[in-house]
Amino acid sequence: MAEASFVKLPQQDDDKASDLLIDYAALQDSANGLARQYRANDPFPHIVIDDFLPRQTLDHLLEEYPYDQNLPVWNDATHRHKETGEFIQKDKRNIRDLLQMPPSYRQLIWEFNSNYFLEFLSKLSGIKNLLPDPNLRGAGIHQIGRGGFLKVHADFTLQRDFGLSRRINMLLYLNRDWPEEYGGHLELWDKEIKGPPKRVLPIANRCVIFSTTANSFHGHPKPLSCPEDVYRKSIALYFYTNGRPGDETPPVISTDWRDTPY
Repeated sequence: MAEASFVKLPQQDDDKASDLLIDYAALQDSANGLARQYRANDPFPHIVIDDFLPRQTLDHLLEEYPYDQNLPVWNDATHRHKETGEFIQKDKRNIRDLLQMPPSYRQLIWEFNSNYFLEFLSKLSGIKNLLPDPNLRGAGIHQIGRGGFLKVHADFTLQRDFGLSRRINMLLYLNRDWPEEYGGHLELWDKEIKGPPKRVLPIANRCVIFSTTANSFHGHPKPLSCPEDVYRKSIALYFYTNGRPGDETPPVISTDWRDTPY
């Protein structure tokens, strides 16, 4: 299996820090170079960016993370396949209600959904007129515990609330001190699911952005080996357009789950 290549954003100087959680200037300055890599990467357009947020933003997120597993804000997101009954995502929990999130998460998601960040995503991907999803369908704060996994899949490409076409997936990891032996690598697979996949270790402040199509197969299908009180933490967001190119597979509201050869 091949490790996905990654790039780093320049870090904002602490004495120049603003009250914004995203360094928009660093993103805009890097957008053209990142775009060339994004569009050239296999098995589908994507990029892995380290040091994605300013250090102080990451600190705020980790300080405010809802570590208490008894909090009622957590939703059970473990699911079985409707026909086979097998687990397709196991020991997964999420928070998608923006008003129940800690303050730093509410602000960060607002900033990600702003026109400034949408402009960066458009330059990166070449996809114009991107829109956020105020309902955070399938998005929000995600975590998976020991033994949990997410089977390889291609996501739904039609947002059922508004009839918009899903075009971009963004995953931001929040896992400090996450060694290789814990597993949980994001795997990016070719459309034939032949492999080998590109693998991404979910370390803190690493962001993965990729184009969402019927063939953008991804997941972390191997059960986590982290300790019982450690979780694979992330923020997931998806971005949309009103329609999609006519030469792409027609949009669907269901997820396409796949088995892998290894």
